[in-house]
Amino acid sequence: MTEQQIKHWNERYSNEDYAYGEEPNHFLKDQLKDLEPGKILFAAEGEGRNAVHAAKNGWEVFAFDLSTEGKRKALKLAEKNKVAVNYQVGALDDLDYDDESFDAVVLIFAHFNPLDRTAIHHQLSKLLKKGGQVILEGFSENHLEYRKKDPRIGGPENLDMLFSREKILSDFPGFETVMLEEAEVLLNEGIYHQGFGSVIRFVAKKI
Repeated sequence: MTEQQIKHWNERYSNEDYAYGEEPNHFLKDQLKDLEPGKILFAAEGEGRNAVHAAKNGWEVFAFDLSTEGKRKALKLAEKNKVAVNYQVGALDDLDYDDESFDAVVLIFAHFNPLDRTAIHHQLSKLLKKGGQVILEGFSENHLEYRKKDPRIGGPENLDMLFSREKILSDFPGFETVMLEEAEVLLNEGIYHQGFGSVIRFVAKKI
């Protein structure tokens, strides 16, 4: 992520209102219901709504993002909910997570630079224990059409930053797919995810 992009996210998260709300993503919430709580990592976690939800449900929660403002808001939300979130600021390359140490890795609207995306997904895969799950929801390539109709839905404007089934399967070799689908969704997440969009949903177990 460039300095300009980091500035963009710091500015977005600098308001006291939560850009994507304080409630967890519905897809993540549904997926966690079926899992035994363990150690979980949230990538590009922003203001912490999903990490805080996991912590409230008994998970040992770790998170990272490049935005210092995101961390500030996440820790504020954690304090409000009386839970703990271990939150680091930095690129994954620079952080000190151990291989095969997490029971789940979560990517909710975590759209990385397309030049880095595959490498980051491979790194995150290494952090999962065997049998651990990756849970991903992100905007699909078809989402651009929705964004043109209603910019309030948000999401990247760059096609290369959006997901397809092929990209996901290529980025996560060595996984048993539990779910891989494209779906139209109605998002109501804070200020910046409002309206209909197209998402890719992926759940898989590390073999």
